[in-house]
This record gives sequence, structure tokens and C-alpha cells, in this order.
Amino acid sequence: MDFSINPYTELGVALNATQQEIKDKYHQISKRLHPDKNQSKGALVQFQSVNMAYEILSDPRRREQYDNAVRNMDRAEKSDFVLRLTSSKRYVYPFNEPQVVYLYAEIFTEESGTQKAQQREREAKLNLTLVLDRSNSMSGTRLDRVKAAANQIIDQLSDNDYLSIISFNDFAEVVINSTSLDNRAMLKARVSMINASGGTEILKGLSLGATQNRIHQGHDFVNHLILITDGNTFGDQDQCITLAQQLILEGVSISAMGIGHEWNDEFLDELTSITGSNAEFIMNPNTVQRFLNDHVRSLANTFAERITISIAPYADVKLESAFKLSPRPHPLSKDESVIRLGNLQHHKLTSVIFQLELPGDMKVGFRSLARIAVAGDILDNGFRHYQTSSEISIGVNNDSNAEEPPANVMDALNKLTLYRMQERAKEALERGDTQEATRRLENLATRLFEHGHEELAQQALAEARQVANTNTLSENGRKTLKYGTQALLLDSGTTKL
Repeated sequence: MDFSINPYTELGVALNATQQEIKDKYHQISKRLHPDKNQSKGALVQFQSVNMAYEILSDPRRREQYDNAVRNMDRAEKSDFVLRLTSSKRYVYPFNEPQVVYLYAEIFTEESGTQKAQQREREAKLNLTLVLDRSNSMSGTRLDRVKAAANQIIDQLSDNDYLSIISFNDFAEVVINSTSLDNRAMLKARVSMINASGGTEILKGLSLGATQNRIHQGHDFVNHLILITDGNTFGDQDQCITLAQQLILEGVSISAMGIGHEWNDEFLDELTSITGSNAEFIMNPNTVQRFLNDHVRSLANTFAERITISIAPYADVKLESAFKLSPRPHPLSKDESVIRLGNLQHHKLTSVIFQLELPGDMKVGFRSLARIAVAGDILDNGFRHYQTSSEISIGVNNDSNAEEPPANVMDALNKLTLYRMQERAKEALERGDTQEATRRLENLATRLFEHGHEELAQQALAEARQVANTNTLSENGRKTLKYGTQALLLDSGTTKL
């Protein structure tokens, strides 16, 4: 029997629910999710899971089999992850115009916040591939720091991990074939022989990296490629995206680290977000080692891999946007049936904020906003697929008083506003509206000063002057504001559990 879903939580019924209660609940949920009633892409995915749950619980024999099997499972050393939903408002006034509500979703382990979680040493097994740019522009300090970081990773990985390293310019070669860490000195000697030359063709590096990663690919591993580059690949972006789409189907994720300001951040953001990961902006090559070490440690701390979230707003509710807040903030596509979030760490939240538009002229009373489902592969004691779901409702009340959103939601929204301000400035500049772009950057600087982020505020002012004088943003300044305001959201994802 398939234990990837808990049919009781999927339908939101008690363990002792009667057949009539199960039937009523199924009809209530399926009516909201049915493709004829709900056109959202997330609704179709959830509709299939709800049907699966109903097939189990509506058949007394299958229900008994499920209950007996779960009862006999050894749960002593197993734990699941939890989904917690918070709305920015508990009640809204029935205006005749649409209004916005934010939905904050937090995913965390059952043991999060406990002493056990905080003291837990790394457990996840890594199947890691480093894909290193060795083009001419990487010569000198940049490549030296990347090689030093790779050697630290060799020392940091455990004997149960697998590592492969690819170097590329306009040609790719295997520096280290996918292997366990038996002879670390020999592996580091191979890394030291990497030299810079040639141009930058990322597809060749990623393709060879994928081939190496597949050698020890497994559901009970964190299968991951880390791309480090300082350049802009030409002509093969679409093929790289296609490769990433294939890799995620294989259970492999890709992250990237861009050094300096020549690399294409929009391309690398798209490439990595497909697999639920993200790109990092490294201004100073001297920080490569810290970034890479922190990233690999976070991978090793993985509790569940290949986390996805789907949102099914009800028929008259519109999903406006989605943004991942933690552990690594970045925008999410709202047009996917399932949104990939990467991994869930043992004692850290994965959190997402959704912006929903409610219809005008809602009837007084309680009404459901959306249904959220989260799924992932739990690596604890092997491999186990798990899914959980939850609904959130809101009250519509003529007597509703203005109320502040919960503190965690308010904090996230304030910091998200800063990120959106620099995005709006960039959009205004792309439209040719220099005055609007300048004004937005100056406003961003004011807000950053108010929040005590003086260095980032000074950068915003510098970019406002740059735009006013040249009608352009500097590449370094644009990336600094983009990734700097994203980084501010990190504190919003550390809500106390």
C-alpha cells in the first residue's frame, strides 16, 4: 500500500471518522478542487491526492489494511515535517472591491527547536558535483580561492559521501570522477592542477557534471550540482534550462555562485530555481570559501529533499505572487502546478509567502481561501516519501476592525517591500522612465536608512545618481541591491517554533 500520503490528514478527518463523515468531507474538498470548478494548476495536483485518500478510507478493507500497517510501523526513530499556515488577516470587511491577503506557509520538522535537533550532527549522505569555471577571467585570485574552497570541501565531506569535480571553459573535463573520499590527498592534488584558459560555455560543464552525478544518484542521497562561474555563457542558455528540467525529474538540484558582476543573474536564477535552489552573488573572491562551506554544511543538514509545495486558491481567489523567504530567499513562479523548494533542514524553517487577491462583495461569514499541500522525500533512516496538506479560512465581518498582521508576517512583508522597490526601479528603467526609476531608488535608500542598513542604502543612492546621469544601472550595483535586499529576508525565516 502507498504510504506517501496520510489519508486522514489529506481529507482532514479524525482517525475514528465514520464513513458518512469521510464521504461528506471528500465531497466538500473535491467540489472546491475539481477541474470543472477550479482552474488553478495546483488544484489538479491536489485533486488527485484527495481522490487517492478517499479510495483508501471509503473502502473498509483498504482502510483496515492501512490502519494496521501504520500501527505496526516502527515510528520510534521516524519523524515527519509539519506545515503551518498563517494569514495576514483573520477578518476582512466585505468591500465591493478586490483586496489583498498574504498567506505565510512554514515547513519544519517535528523535532525543530528541540535540543535534539540543535545538537544533531550531520546525517544526510551527499552525492555532490562541483562544476568549476576555469575560463581566462577566472585566472589569479578567483580560481585560487575556488580551488582552496574545493579542497576544504574534500576535507569536510564524510566517508559516506560521493564527490565529483568538473572544470570547464569552452571545453569540459573531469577533474575527479565520482568517488568516495578514500584518498583525500590525491583528490586535492588533482584540484591544484586546474588552470585558467579559454572562454565560458556553461552547458558543457553542466552536461559533464550531470553525467558524473548520475553514477551514484539515489533517492536516499542529496544529489546536487554546484556551479561556480564569473562569466556569461553565450548561445546555450536554453539547452542549460532543458538540462535542469531533466535533472529535477531525476531528483537532482542545481545551485550556483556567481563571482563578480559579469555573470547573467537572470539566467542563473532561472536555471537554479527550476530545481528548487538559487544563485548566490559573491562580490569578493575571498568569500568564496565561506559561501561554499556554509552551503555544503546546509546540504549535509538535510532532513527532507525534493520539497514541493502546491497552492490551490479557491475559484474566486487569485494567486498574485509567491516568494520563498527561507532558508535562501528568492522569487517563485506562480504558474507551476507544484513549486520546488529544494531541501528542508533539521532545525531551520522553509517558508513561503503567497499574495492572494480576494474578490469584492464577499458574503459575511467564514470562507476558505486556499488549500496548501507539501510533499518531499524524508532521508532519515533511508528514503520515505511524505505529504501533508492544510486549508486556511478567513472571516468576512461588517464589524471588522483594522488589525496588524502577525509579527512574523509583518516582518516578512516589510523586508519583501524593500526587495520589490528595487525591482520596480529596474522595471521603470526598462520602460525608459528615468525619473520614476530614480525616485524609487531614492525611496529605497530612505527606507534602508530607516531600517539601519546604511551600506545598502548608500548603494541605492549611488545607483539613483547613476540612473539620473546615465539612464543605466551599474551591473555591480544592480546585483548588490537585488541580492542585498533578498538577504534581508533571511531574518524573516527564523520564526521561533
